[in-house]
Amino acid sequence: MALKYLHTMVRVKDLEKSMAFYELLGLRETRRKESEGGRFTLVFMAPPGQEDCPVELTWNWDGDEGLPSDSRHFGHLAYEVDDIYATCAHLQANGVTINRPPRDGHMAFVRSPDNISIELLQAGQALPAKEPWASMENTGHW
Repeated sequence: MALKYLHTMVRVKDLEKSMAFYELLGLRETRRKESEGGRFTLVFMAPPGQEDCPVELTWNWDGDEGLPSDSRHFGHLAYEVDDIYATCAHLQANGVTINRPPRDGHMAFVRSPDNISIELLQAGQALPAKEPWASMENTGHW
C-alpha cells in the first residue's frame, strides 16, 4: 500500500495573526482556497523549498468558539532549524513566548496564537549550552 504525506491541518481563530506567526518561523504561503459555500479559507504554508510539507491553516469565516483550546487532541508541529538560539531570539524579539527554552541546545517549544504547540529542533548535533537559554525557566506549558 503506497502512502504519501500531504499536510497537517490546524484550525485558526485569526488567520492574519496566525499567518504572521508562521511567517516568523520562515514559512511562506504556497496556495490558498476560498470556499464561499463552505464559508472557510484554507491557507497552505511551507518552508521555502519544502512546499510538499505544508501546514494547512483552516479559518472558518463565521468564527470558531472552540478555539483556542488545549482539548483539541493535537500534539505539535515540528521543524528543524539551523540555529536554535538565533531562531528563539528572533521569535522572542517579535513577541513570541518561548515556553520551553532550548536549555540543551537542541529543543525548544513555542505556541501559535491559536495555542498550537510548535517544537523546534536543532539540525545536527546540539549546540553548546548558552545563556540566557541555559538557565531560563519554562513558561506555561507546551
